[in-house]
Amino acid sequence: MNINEETMLGKIRRIIWEPMDPWLFYAMLAIYIMSLFLLYSADGQEIGQLENKTIHTILAFILLWFIARARPQVLASFALPMYAIGVVLLLGVHFFGITVNGSTRWLNIGIGRIQPSEIMKIALPMMVAWYFQKYEMSLRWYHYLGALLLVLVPGGLILKQPDLGTATLIMSSGLFVIFFAGLPWKVIFTAIIGFMAALPLIWNYGMHDYQKTRVMTLLDPTQDPLGAGYHIIQSMIAIGSGGVWGKGWLNGTQTHLDYIPEATTDFIFAVYGEEFGLIGNVLLLVIYLLILGRGLYIAAKAPTLYSRTLASALTMTFFCYAFVNMGMVSGILPVVGVPLPLVSYGGTATLSIMVVLALLMSIGNQRRS
Repeated sequence: MNINEETMLGKIRRIIWEPMDPWLFYAMLAIYIMSLFLLYSADGQEIGQLENKTIHTILAFILLWFIARARPQVLASFALPMYAIGVVLLLGVHFFGITVNGSTRWLNIGIGRIQPSEIMKIALPMMVAWYFQKYEMSLRWYHYLGALLLVLVPGGLILKQPDLGTATLIMSSGLFVIFFAGLPWKVIFTAIIGFMAALPLIWNYGMHDYQKTRVMTLLDPTQDPLGAGYHIIQSMIAIGSGGVWGKGWLNGTQTHLDYIPEATTDFIFAVYGEEFGLIGNVLLLVIYLLILGRGLYIAAKAPTLYSRTLASALTMTFFCYAFVNMGMVSGILPVVGVPLPLVSYGGTATLSIMVVLALLMSIGNQRRS
């Protein structure tokens, strides 16, 4: 190989690698490799979902590369259109959505189904961060109310589906932006006290019967072991039976005897815990904590209010999704339809999480430039 060829290969490698944050990239790659082993096992050693996962990841990686190369302020110009499109699609779900298992969360767009709430994982924090940047030099108390309204509109539409878990997490992404934009602590404590005082009203008038059942099942899953408590009981058995070292890949009895429901999506962590044990669980948690630390580091070094609040909110939202999924599968949180980031099967969910990482890379690149 001559010098010119080496120089050309060096340029190509630099172009491909330049927008990538090494910490986030290798963490993402490690989780993706884990997910391939898990999906193969959880899907009964079939390769259908594994192939689809790979295709989704490749497409998401291409999108990640383009977004990571873009400047955050350029991406900020898409915040309002994305938010508006997301709200329109949520309205479309309300009127024309597809109902599955009692919930109307999907919209048929001809070439396939999409879940508009996944779009809001990105659009909502971007919109609220853009809103605060617009009024950065003249922030008043009513601007925080305006930001809260931006959060409540999509949150209310998702609650109507009904999907309490996703609505709570998506609204949290917007609330994180409000918090990092400088919301006074006295307001935060007042809101917390007000929320706790309103819990009886929320329980009696604001929650569906199935949501109440999930809370009661969390407290005592054995009260309906073959019904509402089945998911939690089976997942806890799977995780507990894995012990410290796990039963080994492809050797999970709960998994391969089909006791674990939604084994490739919401409850894939139970498969992981059974086959790879406590050691595997700790390893995955360490990788998630690495992403959390790197994201907060990027946020701390961000040069603008928009970048700082968006990076902080996206990082905390990513970790909340991981924590909620692990918590519900382990029996310490109610069962909600939340996938495990980068691990669970699902094209839209994979795409949205990869975009989160791409935005963090974009903000990190702005700091380095």
